[in-house]
Amino acid sequence: MVNSVTNLGRSGVFDWLIQRVTAYVLALYTIFLFGFILTSDVNYETWSSLFDQTWFRIFTLLALLSIGAHAWVGLWTVTTDYIKATLPRFLVQALCGLTMFVYVVWGIQILWGL
Repeated sequence: MVNSVTNLGRSGVFDWLIQRVTAYVLALYTIFLFGFILTSDVNYETWSSLFDQTWFRIFTLLALLSIGAHAWVGLWTVTTDYIKATLPRFLVQALCGLTMFVYVVWGIQILWGL
């Protein structure tokens, strides 16, 4: 059994699953936005009315959380593969984690107007 150190999953298989599920969420969100932009006359009113709908805010929140989880698992994997020394790896991971946390909180504030 593979143990996870990312704290998002119980095993390496669960981390792999997180990567796949979040990738699908992000792909669906991107496809929807491209479709909306290509089929609508995008101006402030249409963009604002899209984000005023609760279902789209929830979809955007799901995409925001997905990008945070996807980035964390991916960056954890890359840093453990390429940065062998413990202290520099910890510092890079801490900086990445802090940055992702700030972006997620900031995105929630923008999205819900908190």
